[in-house]
Amino acid sequence: MKRKLLSLVLAASMVMGMTSIASAEESTVSVDFEEYTATSTEIYDAALGEFYDAYMEALEAETVSERYALMAVAEAKILESAVMLPTTTQGGYYRITKVVPGTITSVLWGNDTERYYSGLVTTEAITYDDYYELKALWNELRGTGTYTDEAKAYLEEHGYELQDTFSLPYATDAVTWDVLATSLSADSEKIVPTYDGLMMYDNENELQPALAESYEVSDDGLTYTFHIREGVSWVDSQGREVDTVTADDWVAGMQHMMDAQGGLEYLVEGIIVNATEYISGEITDFSEVGVEAVDDYTLVYTLTEPCSYFLSMLGYGVFAPMSRTYYTSQGGKFGLEYDSSAADYNYGKSPDTIAYCGPYLVTSLTEGSSIVYEANPTYYNADAVNLQTITWKYNDGSDATKYYTDFTAGDVDYVTLSQEIVELAVADGVFDDYAIVTSTNATTYYNDYNLNRIALANFNDGTTAASSKTEEDVERANTAMQNVHFRRAVSFATDRASINAQTTGEDLKETSLRNSLTPWNFVSLEEDVTIDINGEATTFEAGTYYGVIMQAQIDADGVAITVYDADADEGNGSGDGYDGWYNVDNAVAELEVAIEELAEEGLEISAENPIYLDIVYPSQSEIYTNRANALKQSVESALGGVVIINMVDGGDYTGWYYATYYPSYGYEQNCDINDGTGWGPDYGDPSTYLDTLLPDYEGYTTKCFGIF
Repeated sequence: MKRKLLSLVLAASMVMGMTSIASAEESTVSVDFEEYTATSTEIYDAALGEFYDAYMEALEAETVSERYALMAVAEAKILESAVMLPTTTQGGYYRITKVVPGTITSVLWGNDTERYYSGLVTTEAITYDDYYELKALWNELRGTGTYTDEAKAYLEEHGYELQDTFSLPYATDAVTWDVLATSLSADSEKIVPTYDGLMMYDNENELQPALAESYEVSDDGLTYTFHIREGVSWVDSQGREVDTVTADDWVAGMQHMMDAQGGLEYLVEGIIVNATEYISGEITDFSEVGVEAVDDYTLVYTLTEPCSYFLSMLGYGVFAPMSRTYYTSQGGKFGLEYDSSAADYNYGKSPDTIAYCGPYLVTSLTEGSSIVYEANPTYYNADAVNLQTITWKYNDGSDATKYYTDFTAGDVDYVTLSQEIVELAVADGVFDDYAIVTSTNATTYYNDYNLNRIALANFNDGTTAASSKTEEDVERANTAMQNVHFRRAVSFATDRASINAQTTGEDLKETSLRNSLTPWNFVSLEEDVTIDINGEATTFEAGTYYGVIMQAQIDADGVAITVYDADADEGNGSGDGYDGWYNVDNAVAELEVAIEELAEEGLEISAENPIYLDIVYPSQSEIYTNRANALKQSVESALGGVVIINMVDGGDYTGWYYATYYPSYGYEQNCDINDGTGWGPDYGDPSTYLDTLLPDYEGYTTKCFGIF
């Protein structure tokens, strides 16, 4: 099963908050699948067995608050296992911008942050003082529905003019324009403006009716009935009407999503009645799945059990509508007849082969150059569209200063400041007056450790990013990586702040650091909860943040990781903005234990006989070259040369991605340390993160550990 995974490069690097992916090619790596699966299971049980047991207990919790508390315990076990090292989140870097804060939703999950239509964009950059005055105004007015009007009044009073266009950079074209057949954010972020969902988060982060005017939930929490807005049109890319939006569009969309199995299907497995059974092929009659158009404008979802976060899922692509008649006109079929490789199958191959019911139409696409969106003249909520034209402009990131020159030339409407750009902005005299620090969000990036390295070159061509390691080097590294103390030693030796400084600059190197997978404040307890922590009944009061409970379990287990610090953020407490992992003394202590344990297995580790670990980097990017160098220097220095980091040149971003981000299976992972991935939440529950570490090809992130 596939999952949505984020690439690091254009989210924290180029520092543009974007992500990237390309289509995977047939693998050149050959394995005995049965043997590989058995080995994967053995490694998983040893490394993540405690997490799995704790997580299964959490899924059986009787209340939402107990669920959160037990999930925090389960995540503590992930972090203690050190199969991954959380690194950063999105945001926390300098930016000069024309985009008015608080006018585009900043909700932490789903796709609504990429809708843009509600945004206000000024003709000139917003000053530091005005930006933070507007942020304070948003905090004051959030939930009242009045912020946009008040922001407009503020801007007029302070001499700003608004434009109805928005230009932003991108680095990778969409592979598909079918939002229901992809789990990749580089695709979905470009498709989201073309359709509306049942409900969507507004710019004040409130869930509002969209194509569903209203809804009801049954007393038992199992039935959700949505009343669909009448009179909404489906149009083609030329704006010509091709269909009318009806309840059946969500039935067709759900079936197509399950047929395509592009990575979204896991969101509804075990949630909607018979979703799992249809996806697995156990049943083939889609009418048995719990989504039904009762009539043209009444849509009903039937759940397997109450789901506290069901409504928060509606902003993600899995619940996108699709015109059945337009889909079939483009060669689309359903069920056992579905075949996206058929000669007459054109749906989603380009912006000209999808139907639109959202605020924008794609009117121009030149790959590697630009994507232009124009306001949909038939859009039912046209009065809410503040931006009439949105233009994505290609930038491959090879020239870090191009973002600044494009911004100063008026070609894009914001620029995120790498260290090089900070220096330019300072020299131009604009830094002090205009540079703001962007807010962080719920996306988490991390380094993954390959516990079962098989590939020594990229799976798509067998030559790119080729390792210099011998078979003996690979075997030694795999044995070492399967030792938890060795993994902790590498994690504690990784100076994440110094690495991040290559992206953000020295001033902000800690601002975007994240110490856990799920953000420490993603959820909090709704009521007092008592759970067992290492045999001791421990009570956490209502309002306790998720991170506090994670830290309690980690402390009880005696592992030197800080994921929540009550003294951080000027005494307000936080799990972000400081390095709760890097500690040379702890790294050395863990390494000593690892060396002793591994010696008993017959593996000698010393400065004369070190462990070699590959990290692939894109030499196309100076920033990412510097980041890989910073990791190499910190690990080798802290561990006294007992661990040697081999920097393997992946060439451009594509070569790097094929080593780290594109693989569908663990045996295709061409690295020992994967620093190219991350995860953004699909809905408002910690399971959106923790599900990614499930075994048996179910969890997306497990492939990054060289298993499944």
